[in-house]
Amino acid sequence: MSQVSLTSPLVGRDDEVALLAGVLRRVRDGEARAVLVAGDAGVGKSRLLGELAERASRGGATVLTGHCVDLGDVGLPYLPFTEILGVLAADERFAKLCAAHPAAGRLLGAGAGTEPVRDGDGRLRLFEAVAGLLADVAAVTPLLLVIEDLHWADQSSRDLLRFLLSRGVLQRPAGGGPAHRLALFASYRADDLHRRHPLRPLLAELVRLPAVERLELRPLPDPEVARLVRSLRQGPLPEATVRRIVERAEGNAFYAEELLAATDAEAGGVPSGLADVLLIRFEQLTDTAQQVLRTAAVAGRRVEHDLLRAAVGLPEDELETALREAVGRRLLVPGDGDTYAFRHALAREAVYADLLPGERSRLHGTFARLLADHGGRPENAAERAHHYRESHDLPEALAASLEAAGHAQRVGAPAEELRHLEAALDLWTSVDPAARPAGEGAGRVALMLRASAAAAHTGLPHRAVSLTRAALAGTGRDTDAELAARVRYTLAGNLIGVDSLKAAFAYSSEALAMIPAEPPSRTWLWAAATHVLAARQVGEDATALRVAREALGVAERLGVLDAQADLLISLAGLEGGGRRTPAGRARLHEARELAHRAGNAPVELRALYNLAVGWFESGELTECLPWLTEGLDRARRAGLASSPYPMEMRYVRLLALYTLGRWDECVRTAAEDAEALPLAVGYTVGPALCVALARGDEAAAEQRAQALLQGPFDWMATMVAGIVLTDAAALRGDAEAAVARTRTTVEALTDESGRRPDLSIRLAALALSAVADRAGDLRLAGDTAGVAEWTARATELVELARATAGRDGGGRPQGPEGLAWLARAEAEWTRAVSGTDAAAWEKAVQSFDYGDGYEQARCRLRFAEALLTADRKAEAAAQARETREAAARLGAIRLLARVDALIRRGRLGDTAAADRSGPVLTAREQEVLRLLALGRSNRRIGEELYISGKTASVHVSNILAKLGAAGRTEAVAIAYREGLIPYREGPATPEPAPGD
Repeated sequence: MSQVSLTSPLVGRDDEVALLAGVLRRVRDGEARAVLVAGDAGVGKSRLLGELAERASRGGATVLTGHCVDLGDVGLPYLPFTEILGVLAADERFAKLCAAHPAAGRLLGAGAGTEPVRDGDGRLRLFEAVAGLLADVAAVTPLLLVIEDLHWADQSSRDLLRFLLSRGVLQRPAGGGPAHRLALFASYRADDLHRRHPLRPLLAELVRLPAVERLELRPLPDPEVARLVRSLRQGPLPEATVRRIVERAEGNAFYAEELLAATDAEAGGVPSGLADVLLIRFEQLTDTAQQVLRTAAVAGRRVEHDLLRAAVGLPEDELETALREAVGRRLLVPGDGDTYAFRHALAREAVYADLLPGERSRLHGTFARLLADHGGRPENAAERAHHYRESHDLPEALAASLEAAGHAQRVGAPAEELRHLEAALDLWTSVDPAARPAGEGAGRVALMLRASAAAAHTGLPHRAVSLTRAALAGTGRDTDAELAARVRYTLAGNLIGVDSLKAAFAYSSEALAMIPAEPPSRTWLWAAATHVLAARQVGEDATALRVAREALGVAERLGVLDAQADLLISLAGLEGGGRRTPAGRARLHEARELAHRAGNAPVELRALYNLAVGWFESGELTECLPWLTEGLDRARRAGLASSPYPMEMRYVRLLALYTLGRWDECVRTAAEDAEALPLAVGYTVGPALCVALARGDEAAAEQRAQALLQGPFDWMATMVAGIVLTDAAALRGDAEAAVARTRTTVEALTDESGRRPDLSIRLAALALSAVADRAGDLRLAGDTAGVAEWTARATELVELARATAGRDGGGRPQGPEGLAWLARAEAEWTRAVSGTDAAAWEKAVQSFDYGDGYEQARCRLRFAEALLTADRKAEAAAQARETREAAARLGAIRLLARVDALIRRGRLGDTAAADRSGPVLTAREQEVLRLLALGRSNRRIGEELYISGKTASVHVSNILAKLGAAGRTEAVAIAYREGLIPYREGPATPEPAPGD
């Protein structure tokens, strides 16, 4: 009946959809219900009701929709019900029912010649006729009434609604007959209900009725807004753009859509169409209230009462009256500490943009002076800087910006420190030199160095490089030698962070040469410590070791504890067996203690990171986790959560959880990390994508991995994408794609000295899996040329792994992880060139015994295949059972399907144990299986579960593989037999039940 247009995806309303869908099911079973849906304008009420209306219509229900319209004081009586009855009257199915209730036709202008409704009895007959008509329709078909924008309803419509819900269609008929199969969903704007709104008393009355419930639609959480924004735009969208829209929309779906639509058209501010919407309620205020809101908009999102009173210059009673009006209109909300805040930031932006330029400048100046008169505390320096800048008092703005930057540094807020320092740098050339701050560290070059440090601590390495390059450009022949050296070694350190290693070594060499070693100085000491890092990055280990030992002696003589700690960390990696050895760990413990005593959090974090990774590289995964927890806690307390070492710690933590088989914890932690640090996706999603891949969600894993490669080069993102995309290609048997991804990833991650990443071993092993499959297939087909081609590629890959592991005779030996991947690469290579070899796979299984249960299980499956080929059936069965147990425990459905297929194909002894455990279905697959049993097509499954038809097809294929079924019908039969779905679901039917 109702054609609902669903123009945007429904995102983040699972609980609300479930509640309303439950109401529809109860109605289908004969229980009339009503739900009053409340929410702010634009929060998604219409989209939610449209979705439920479409579901009900697909389920066989009749859906009738009526709209209330804002017509001011000249409202049209019964407008939403006139719309509903008009649709009924136009449907020939209900012609007889409409004719049986002629009094209801009055709403449509029918019944000419009859007396108009002037008395109470006539009105009652009209109400009873409408209720009777709706009840009769509900007897023929389940009925859903949707009334939109109830806050605009006229008095007559409100009265009719009261009658229908309290005495009409929601009540069970007299005589104990069956209840009406009718649901009524009505929406209204909660932010429009001021204290004297006429809908308020009706709502209070209705929610007390047993068949009526209220559903408040709250703003969407930030991750759901981000998902909505991405779903609305075809093609990639910069993360910064998504984040900015999410921040400004504050959970309002309509605002998010409008802001997204304006991203290409407007550089800033509120889109004009959205501003018009936001200003409607503001323009309904009295002139005094508008004046107060304009003043409050200049103050910011929140303003103290006393400060607002001083700025607006109104008597207290007039101010309170204006504030009461603004609060009643839901434009301002009272806050803690005698403050007021705009209910939505975009409303404040719209009011602010509506100010005249002179008015805006004057008010900013007023607030700046008032804040300064209140003592000019460091806590309000940022506010003062903003108001001074907008009032064009640039010298005061510069001074306040520097004060705000200093305060942010003291409280551990590097992002805010960077923002204030960059504001100061923008102002610097516009302020007369005589009015600029004086003193050490106040020059422009020194400010750039401070800003570059803040950028690095914020996790913006490229911005840090840009700022130090600008500082270098600002130095000249008359620049102090120590400052010139500081600029160069700072630039070197920042270049290491963006993998520009040769340039880093060149600048650190210049810095060290500019300062004499004697007499010893702190500047030479830090130049030397940076040079050690740069030298090691370009393979100059001998130089790094010599300078580190010399500088350590200087640090000890000068008593510079944090430099001493930094050099001890470098030496722990340069001497002996590195950070994996007891001697290396002892140095790291000492370094951590020294850095802690010196109060140098970045160096302390470097020590904690190396301690954790040392345990990880030793295969002691559980031992590394406490160090990672301590390091991340220290970073949080220091305000350095986005700095390089904490970011690395997050990745290692996820990798440890993944390797230990704690996959659910890995996925949960990754989601938390991604929400906290949305720009650091390379560090926060990698192992979780590997979980998704193993659990059968290949499409989502590949999509996220491809997205990591968008934008400027990022080492970590490239590494993560390389792992996921290579493994995904291998799993689907695409050997060409697996080899190509391995080559491009290794090339991208090879440093300027030509040193390949350790990751090369893992990538080679993953690609070799697909290459060996291809070579084996060609060998069976008798394609000699094809076999030769693919065995040559296999040899290329295994040589890559061997060379990386051995470093061509140089470098540190591989730890347990690297050796395990090398063993797998060797076994895969043997399988490619001569056929599977049980001894090689046994070695691979044993190599992964350090803790990587999933990779060990994958090797164990190959071992079982090799044993079966060698006719060692009992041993093969034992390996297959162990593989199956591991796959079931992890929920690795791809591996589970493969091992079950091997067990069936090889008839590996008694498979009853495996059969008794039953196939492991994910929650999503259980939903898909239930819909399969109802006869749904892949397209319909996708529609009902809000996934694409292609994704639904993938889930169906996974279910067939796990159940060992040849087709959909057989899969459903097996599911019934195994008790995976209850028989009450009934036989497969082509259409869902009404209201489903």
